[in-house]
Amino acid sequence: MKNYKIEICAAHIQSAIAAQEGGASRIELCDNLYEGGTTPSYATIKLARAKLNIGLNVMIRPRGSDFCYSDDEFDIMKEDIAACKELGADGVVFGILLPNGNVDIERTRQLVEIARPLSVTFHRAFDMTPDPFRALEEIIRAGIDRILTAGQANTVPEGLNLIIQLAEKAGDRIIIMPGSGINEQNIREIRDKTGASEFHLSGRKPVQSRMTFRKEGIFMGGLREIPEFEMQMTDAGRVREMVKLVNG
Repeated sequence: MKNYKIEICAAHIQSAIAAQEGGASRIELCDNLYEGGTTPSYATIKLARAKLNIGLNVMIRPRGSDFCYSDDEFDIMKEDIAACKELGADGVVFGILLPNGNVDIERTRQLVEIARPLSVTFHRAFDMTPDPFRALEEIIRAGIDRILTAGQANTVPEGLNLIIQLAEKAGDRIIIMPGSGINEQNIREIRDKTGASEFHLSGRKPVQSRMTFRKEGIFMGGLREIPEFEMQMTDAGRVREMVKLVNG
């Protein structure tokens, strides 16, 4: 029987703990989910390691927006990887592209070398490349362990056909991990059609703020569509259900 793994994208220590309680195999710890995830603070990584006995992978992304980084940003990524090793993380998650959208192989190799012996995931920067099959081969050559992908679409169900093709091309050379839009209604279908053994999801639900006084009409981030008094938190029950479904 295949050993299926559920990786939970957690942007709060509470979400990481809930994921563990729900039976997740691993956490992808990050910050700023509304920007697609950035590197969490040193203190967050340290506390997560102290609280968790499951796998802990950390997002290495110095900012939101694109994946073409300056020399200073690249130096930040290197330092953050070193900090993750010091704090006892099990893996790191990153992606670097050239201005033309292809994988920045040289910088990727440098980060892999710094990260070892930690596990290394190339994140959904892969979905922003112009040629997914070229990117697949470049990432394999750079020594990466897995690729997180929605099949160059917004969600896995939309990109399912490409994920199937990528898995066939990859064989046992690299792990193809579907992620984005995976839920209780589709996880079994995604498992069966892709042959994947690892799945990336959040299992979130909205949680209201404990604030009793709420100043209306002011938006700290400037984005009016993001609720100021609500957080999206991982729900242990949802994680437990998807662990059960994928193994059923």
